[in-house]
Amino acid sequence: MTLASRLAVVAIASLFATGTAFAQTAAPAAKTAAPAAKTDATTTTDKKAPKEHSAESLECSKQADAKGLHGKERKKFRSECIKTAKGGAMPAPAADKK
Repeated sequence: MTLASRLAVVAIASLFATGTAFAQTAAPAAKTAAPAAKTDATTTTDKKAPKEHSAESLECSKQADAKGLHGKERKKFRSECIKTAKGGAMPAPAADKK
């Protein structure tokens, strides 16, 4: 290979590398400008609001924590607890079925 052809190959390779570098930096700059244009009303509807937990759900979670329940046992306990709590009577927190 001659010196001229090597220089031509290096010049072409550098143009491809430079084009790729500019393309990668331009895309994030465009994304950061787009959210700034949104209004406050549209940004609040895009994000999900945290769910409000009922008093029964919170109480049953506390009881499950006190019993040290995890996994399927916790899910089953909470389900039964919430059903009975909405029925009117709360299960005793100290009662242990084990």
